[in-house]
Amino acid sequence: MQEVQDARAIIEEVKTALNGEDVKFKHDIQVGIMIETPASVIMAEELAQVVDFFSIGTNDLTQYTLACDRQNAHLKRFADPHSPAVLRMIEMAVTAAHRHHIWCGICGELGEDPSLTETFLKIGVDELSVSPGSILPLRNAIMQA
Repeated sequence: MQEVQDARAIIEEVKTALNGEDVKFKHDIQVGIMIETPASVIMAEELAQVVDFFSIGTNDLTQYTLACDRQNAHLKRFADPHSPAVLRMIEMAVTAAHRHHIWCGICGELGEDPSLTETFLKIGVDELSVSPGSILPLRNAIMQA
């Protein structure tokens, strides 16, 4: 929470400075946070009250939820991004975001996984951030869901 408050204070300072210099800029800047740890999911209700959006970083969320270093080949079998624990964490964050009328997107490898597209649509994910090569297959998965 303190980091969000600090970031907002810095944004206001910069806006004031830009206004003082008559620099034109977009005044209604959206401030969001990355949801990448179980702690941020647990605090999602409170965090959703002070930001404009969530972006769920699925690679880190998977690693931290399952306590597995995704860079360690010996632990790969434990680092299942399709784990019910990971999917519940995502659903909890989306639910908190929507309860407080903010949008929630997904970035990371799971966003590009067409086997999860229908699940993400059902739990209400608002946006999937994917690489350009994944857009058409993902679009097809959305159309079929």
